[in-house]
Amino acid sequence: MSAFFSAFAHLVGQLADLLQPLFHTGSAAAAIVLFTACVRLAVHPLSRASARGQKARTRLAPQIAELRKKHGKNPERMQKALMELHTKEKVSPLSGCLPSLAQMPAFFLMYHLFSQREIGGEPNELLSHSLFAAPLGDRWPDALSAAGGGVFGGAGVVYLALFAIVAAVATFNFRRTRIQMASAPAPALPEGPDGQPVPGMGAMMKVMPLMSFATLFTVAVVPLAAALYVVTSTTWSAAERYFLYRDMPAAGAAAPVTAL
Repeated sequence: MSAFFSAFAHLVGQLADLLQPLFHTGSAAAAIVLFTACVRLAVHPLSRASARGQKARTRLAPQIAELRKKHGKNPERMQKALMELHTKEKVSPLSGCLPSLAQMPAFFLMYHLFSQREIGGEPNELLSHSLFAAPLGDRWPDALSAAGGGVFGGAGVVYLALFAIVAAVATFNFRRTRIQMASAPAPALPEGPDGQPVPGMGAMMKVMPLMSFATLFTVAVVPLAAALYVVTSTTWSAAERYFLYRDMPAAGAAAPVTAL
């Protein structure tokens, strides 16, 4: 495992070296943003599949309602009928989870890389890089310390800029989700294998429009390098969902943009 982290650290370092003529001391930060964009491009086919699945499930809602009326008292028969319907229409009930799951290894890899003082028994040279005055291995509390200059010090201003971007994206997501939910006053709740609404999902859907703001907490507690990954990925997700679901006014209301 240490060899894997060493190889990835070397890859990020080489990418930073390539970007150095353009971004100078911020080359490692630029490498992280570029790496994140590459991850999101790789995951984009899954996001498109998720969008197709969401649209298909919306299209199938009347048929599912009929199955529920017909087999509501027989969960096993209901589950079998749902599976047959999904297979016939080539819809995967789990497609909506795949994009986030596929990105988790990349996020944790970035988190680990900038949380270790040593990689493969050698000093972690990536920790010497910074974004303006903010070291990539530091966290927001480090920026708030006397050594970091406080809220309006050099490092603090970097975090204020990241918080502003996250807040703007979260506000966009919040407003768009509220509009979507208003256009569908009685959206269908996510269903379990038996075709019945998942318990507690009604209350969760009311809270979901606020979930994007949780990214602010993530940015505040992880190393700056991981925070850059989160901010880039979240911004990409917001733009991606806007274009993928633009022809589906009530789509995506139950699937807020997350940090990953």
